[in-house]
Amino acid sequence: MSNSTAASLLRAQTGNGPAAAQPWQRTAAGANLLAADGNLGVTIFEEITALAARHGAINLGQGFPDEDGPAEMLDAARAAIASGANQYAPGQGLPVLRSAVAAHQERFYGLQVDPDTEVIVSTGATEAIASALLALTGPGDEVLTFEPFYDSYGAVIGLSGATHTTVALEAPHFLPADGALEAAFTDRTRVVLVNNPHNPTGAVLPRSVLQQIVDLAEKHNAVIVTDEVYEHLTFGPVHIPVATLPGAADRTLTISSAGKTFSVTGWKIGWLTGPAPLVSAVRTVKTFLSYTSGTPFQSAVAVGLGLEDDYFTGAAAVLQAKRDLLGAGLRAAGMDVLPSSGTYFVTADTSPLGITDATELARRLPELIGVAAIPVAVFCHAEGARRTRSLLRFAFCKKTEVLDSASERLARLGGVL
Repeated sequence: MSNSTAASLLRAQTGNGPAAAQPWQRTAAGANLLAADGNLGVTIFEEITALAARHGAINLGQGFPDEDGPAEMLDAARAAIASGANQYAPGQGLPVLRSAVAAHQERFYGLQVDPDTEVIVSTGATEAIASALLALTGPGDEVLTFEPFYDSYGAVIGLSGATHTTVALEAPHFLPADGALEAAFTDRTRVVLVNNPHNPTGAVLPRSVLQQIVDLAEKHNAVIVTDEVYEHLTFGPVHIPVATLPGAADRTLTISSAGKTFSVTGWKIGWLTGPAPLVSAVRTVKTFLSYTSGTPFQSAVAVGLGLEDDYFTGAAAVLQAKRDLLGAGLRAAGMDVLPSSGTYFVTADTSPLGITDATELARRLPELIGVAAIPVAVFCHAEGARRTRSLLRFAFCKKTEVLDSASERLARLGGVL
């Protein structure tokens, strides 16, 4: 089949208006990938990564580390492969990992979950989030997120047919304005999706904001889905799982993964915990997405979750030092560096350089100075994009020598603009 024939088939099957759009179009529109003329674009991550490769730039755009995780986990994965653990795992996940997840939740947060009925293993946190939204929402429902929001949230909400509503996180501390959460909830709010610690801003939400979310979810009978993949990577503030707050346990699905905590983003092993009826609903959908994944990696992640406390505190301390190193380089470049209390990311405001369009600057940076970053505006709807148009997100989860080199290159920025 020729490309022109395939394109004409897509046009022929396209309805009129958002409600009639094909699933792929709703998905693309939700992730800000669909142009006004209906043409499909590529993700900003693909675009910036390609520019970085073309110009030999240091890629501080995508959030993946350039160092491997703990040796104990890598050795466990190799041993599992050598021992023949290379076929399908149970759809719910290997019992050893489900038990390790349950033990982790109790060890760190005092949460007691049943590994047999209240835990499922997923292909990364992304699949768990997608499964939850597709299981619990559809046309006529609203899904509430903070804005900026991770792009996959918008994509899956679009695929589900639900309406994506947002609450702005306002710079410099990226907190919601007084009254904003209450105004955003309605009786059609079926799910509130909370990303904390927050990508892309690096914010760690305080207890007061999290408790307000719980209270409003209870008032409007909404399910809370939490993306907590950066739970162990905070710098000062202590991570508070939403499920530990009064009134939350019976309506909260908690999602995390191994990728960020253990620097194994390519393994794609995540998990979801929560009350059995909600977990069962999510598992029904998840079964027909990937069914299962990463058998030898699952047992290796169980080893990681059992590591001593020093590993978890040490990983956060190393990242905090890298955050500070890159932050100094960004300030030397003339940007304002906004507070980052967690994750892999720091946000910089380019407006002191006279830049009002950080997206355009992001496309020029790889060639200008050999550094790549992601504009925060791509994580927003139209109004949010206007509000964040001068902001860039930089990833500091790289080797120290890489960040040193990036800082030296950033120092040249003022002279080439």
